[in-house]
Amino acid sequence: MSSPTPPARSAKLVRAISKADLALLAIRRYEGDVCLVATAADFDRARADILEESVVGFDTETRPAFRRGESYPPCLVQVATARVVYLFQLSHLAAFPLIVELLASPSIVKAGVAMADDLRQLKLVLFPFEAKRVVDLGIEADRCGIEQTGLRNLAGIFLGFRIPKGTSTSNWAAPRLSQMQITYAATDAWACRELYLQFQERGMLRSAAPGARGAFSTPA
Repeated sequence: MSSPTPPARSAKLVRAISKADLALLAIRRYEGDVCLVATAADFDRARADILEESVVGFDTETRPAFRRGESYPPCLVQVATARVVYLFQLSHLAAFPLIVELLASPSIVKAGVAMADDLRQLKLVLFPFEAKRVVDLGIEADRCGIEQTGLRNLAGIFLGFRIPKGTSTSNWAAPRLSQMQITYAATDAWACRELYLQFQERGMLRSAAPGARGAFSTPA
């Protein structure tokens, strides 16, 4: 799938986008290959592809809670490579070793938004791991003076499109995900990878160099 066309560069970095301007942007959804990893062959394909990458988009989804004091652990992990977005349902225990291997890899950047919370929650589901080369795009944006650091605002500012929210409160713990859920989940991870590439091109990343310290990483 071709990368989105970003807004034209200007000498002045856009630091925020209004709700009205965001609403005027065209909606974009990921239209490339999505693999809902379930079989041994799927895991082999995912591992071979992911471990060849230097940067992946990373995100999680969690069953929504509607009562006070109610909470749930993550139940879906999304990983976007240059070719495919892989969706790992954490009800499949076979997904755990590969996700931990990816998060601990010092050679692969994991780019996402609100990564500290994702990692903290994943440690409650998986076994302990030490994450390396994790880059939180919200933190990097804030460091550069961007006033809005959520994924959807960042996509509007830097990628020039709007990501719909419609499926965010659906039941991500369902054994069978709907096509709308699959597309929504894949779009978030894909957008994170595209944002990282945009930040890298614009010189906005303190952690872009191989071996450098990421937002939550440890030295290789």
